[in-house]
Amino acid sequence: MSVKEISYKIELGFHQLLDRYSIQLLELSIGLIYLWFGILKFFPGGSPAEVLAANTMQVITFHLVDPTWLIKALATWEGFIGLCLVLGFKPKYILYLLLIHIGGTLSPIFIFPEQVFVYSPFGFTLVGQYIMKNFIVISATLVIFSKSNNIAVNKKNRRQV
Repeated sequence: MSVKEISYKIELGFHQLLDRYSIQLLELSIGLIYLWFGILKFFPGGSPAEVLAANTMQVITFHLVDPTWLIKALATWEGFIGLCLVLGFKPKYILYLLLIHIGGTLSPIFIFPEQVFVYSPFGFTLVGQYIMKNFIVISATLVIFSKSNNIAVNKKNRRQV
């Protein structure tokens, strides 16, 4: 067996592993992040994003809702999304909840730009960097959604044949 053939077999095996486990790893990693961040918000002062989250949600709700309640609701929402992803629940509604949540996490870019940018549009504060990493979560969520949607469509098509 030549080096080229050995290399091909190794690469093929690696791709088979990726095919089998990459989506589950994305779900697990996003789920753990959401679960962890959600749990932190149940403990006052436990989350570095707590003040920004409370201020943002107050603006979005026109200061009509108590920020303590808003943080608990956010903690529950994040924890629920995280737990569902960690446990492997795959309903598309979980992904919708995640994408809606991400929309909220990106809103400080427009609501509090002075907290996000040192100089706009490229000089991010630490908070801004924290927010911008959510674009990775968006992309990963879209990949998960697209792959799970492909599986559902393929199953439906097989039933119709």
